[in-house]
Amino acid sequence: MKGNKRILAALFGLGCMLTAWAADKDVPLIQNVMGYESQSLNGAWNYIVDVQEEGYYDYRMNPTRWGFFQNAKPQKPEDLIEYDFDKSPTMQIPSDWNTQDEKLFFYEGTVWFYKKFRVESLEFRDNRALLYFGAVNYDAHVYVNGQHVGHHIGGFTPFNYDVTDLLKDGENNVIVKVDNKRHAEDVPTQIFDWWNYGGITRDVKLVCVPAVYLEDYSLGLTPNPSPVSEGKNKSNPKTREISFSAKLNKAEAGQQVTLFIPELKIEKTFTTDAEGKVQGSTFNVQSKKLQLWSPENPKLYQVKISVGTNTVSDEIGFRTIETRDKQILLNGNPIFLKGISIHNEKPNGGGRANSVEDARTLLSWAKELGCNFVRLAHYPHHEEMVREAEKMGILVWSEIPVYWTIAWKNPKTYENAKNQLTDMIARDHNRANVIIWSIANETPHSPERDTFLGNLAQYARTLDNTRLISMAMEVTGASNYVNRLNDNMNKYVDVVSFNQYIGWYRDVNDAPKMKWEIPYNKPVIISEFGGGARYGLHGPKNQRWTEEFQENLYIENCAMLDKIEGLAGTTPWILKDFRSPRRVLPGVQDYYNRKGLFSDKGEKKKAFYVLKKWYEAK
Repeated sequence: MKGNKRILAALFGLGCMLTAWAADKDVPLIQNVMGYESQSLNGAWNYIVDVQEEGYYDYRMNPTRWGFFQNAKPQKPEDLIEYDFDKSPTMQIPSDWNTQDEKLFFYEGTVWFYKKFRVESLEFRDNRALLYFGAVNYDAHVYVNGQHVGHHIGGFTPFNYDVTDLLKDGENNVIVKVDNKRHAEDVPTQIFDWWNYGGITRDVKLVCVPAVYLEDYSLGLTPNPSPVSEGKNKSNPKTREISFSAKLNKAEAGQQVTLFIPELKIEKTFTTDAEGKVQGSTFNVQSKKLQLWSPENPKLYQVKISVGTNTVSDEIGFRTIETRDKQILLNGNPIFLKGISIHNEKPNGGGRANSVEDARTLLSWAKELGCNFVRLAHYPHHEEMVREAEKMGILVWSEIPVYWTIAWKNPKTYENAKNQLTDMIARDHNRANVIIWSIANETPHSPERDTFLGNLAQYARTLDNTRLISMAMEVTGASNYVNRLNDNMNKYVDVVSFNQYIGWYRDVNDAPKMKWEIPYNKPVIISEFGGGARYGLHGPKNQRWTEEFQENLYIENCAMLDKIEGLAGTTPWILKDFRSPRRVLPGVQDYYNRKGLFSDKGEKKKAFYVLKKWYEAK
């Protein structure tokens, strides 16, 4: 980071003033944004609720050049301007508007956000400024000093714009039009079982990068092809191969890229090709010197990558993940994934989770449950969630919100899903704990759906062929007490995962009678099972919504799942109660899905102890 700090000292006194450069403002997502110096734009933002989008359209519903993004002020007493950001209320960013303003609890529509920030005149003028958003839900138009810099669709993935040529010495402003209205062609689609939190829900920062910077890089252990038997690597290789690739933001040949891993005494220098890339470079390291990342030993190595005088630091773990028949192999050894599903919602009450503290609390609960694995449903969670899980030794399933009945025939819907998949993988492909990319949840079968998801699966492999592909399927071949999984997507996934709710949407007494037929020689994960209970509500085990009902459901399900051949893991639904507009039962749900093992206030229900005991025996 030495090069970055020197640049920032001159570039960011309280901000930065950078020279213009000829490029589109929408630029590819920067890898490891945390590795660069930046100016946080978090904090108080003014906001205007715009129910009829008058700040964007005229009364004929045509885009207007006099919109709120101009941040106009009266120049003469008779000037008519019907808004004023400076006099509007403020909201802390990052956050969601639903829990920050009680009037907006159910609101779905447009809200404008406004932030002033300062940039100072500088000695160094040959650098760039990227305006970075961790996530905005859902449709965002971004303006800097009245100029449109980009339009982003998708509520859970990061994006950045080059705003170098728009910044000025002194006071600047950024305005964001945020619209979270649901549409049938969106991803997720019009209906989904979680709260549609609107707003700028993750960090905003102005990132300082040099003129030529490291746009992307990959560093990881090449999968070991040696045979394994009974969970032990018989060949015991003396060396392991590490793969490294990198991409600059410009197609410049002959640039030196240096990789330094101090603890392993590795220093390698590579030269970029005509595309500005270091492609497929490998080198060996002695096995006895290399500690592999695992839940028991979540070892991360300090890594530095330099281009010229600029150095980016990261923490990287080395591990392999693969399948053999019905087993999942981590570092060549079979592993049972003791998991839980989690929504990206604050641990104590509702609201979009967005901090390191939120992540630590939720993941600590999962660890207390005995988990070595979490399913981050049903969309990419904030980056701190993935990184904290990596430090804590928790494996991760990461998912895009292709959920329920997507518009399978709509090309724009597919491109939207593809873009979200791209950004999810771009952000987290260096995290050792991420082992599964999931492309869908509970999607109805059709030829159009198979084409849509099959193409997504194949595309994901072109981006990252070092991880497993899966999706949460539905069991559709049920006949009396025999459930047969039959899904054409079986040929595209590495791990067969499906949701089942015996005991909730079907009588719990059926559980001991159930037989499961899974006609694929692949590992099986039960990606969801469970049922609801209101914390503190007690009664007989056959009384729905009581803790005893949920407790018995888990007892019967765990016994049933033990009989499934090839079971490689489970992620029951769900760690904690979460808000959902579909859950309206007064006095019980009150707009919360109550399937959590923890209440919305973090209280343990009786079923928590059932699952914990089951995992202890695994």
